[in-house]
Amino acid sequence: MRALGDYLGVKVHVCVGGTSVREDQRILLAGVHVVVGAPGQWKLETVYDLYETLAITQSVIFVNTRQKVDWLTNKMRSRDHTVSATHGDMDQNTRDIIMREFLSGSSRVYITTDPLARGIDVQQVSLVINYDLPTQPETYLHRIGRNG
Repeated sequence: MRALGDYLGVKVHVCVGGTSVREDQRILLAGVHVVVGAPGQWKLETVYDLYETLAITQSVIFVNTRQKVDWLTNKMRSRDHTVSATHGDMDQNTRDIIMREFLSGSSRVYITTDPLARGIDVQQVSLVINYDLPTQPETYLHRIGRNG
């Protein structure tokens, strides 16, 4: 990612264990385009830390399963984050209403699964989180390409 970032003129920062958390915070506050991390079993806490550290207008969090959408939505709401969430078990009308809610700015976090990633194009999004790694490389491009 660093080599790609150098080539494209994109600021990349890597957050991994064994490094200074304060230095990571300093760099993140200064501003980067891409954060690569390996938080391991503390992944949820890392997401919370990002929201407490960065000034985020709106964000999209991608997960791989419908159950993870519900689980993460409940976790984020329990920490007082306004969340909109959709997955394939919802009918199209419900998904449209939820997306309009997010587009209007009444929620700051949108949690969804990959099949819905292709239709998202929100200019206010300042952060895209791949909470789960996508199963297909082209899915990653759809996740970040429309939003990042």
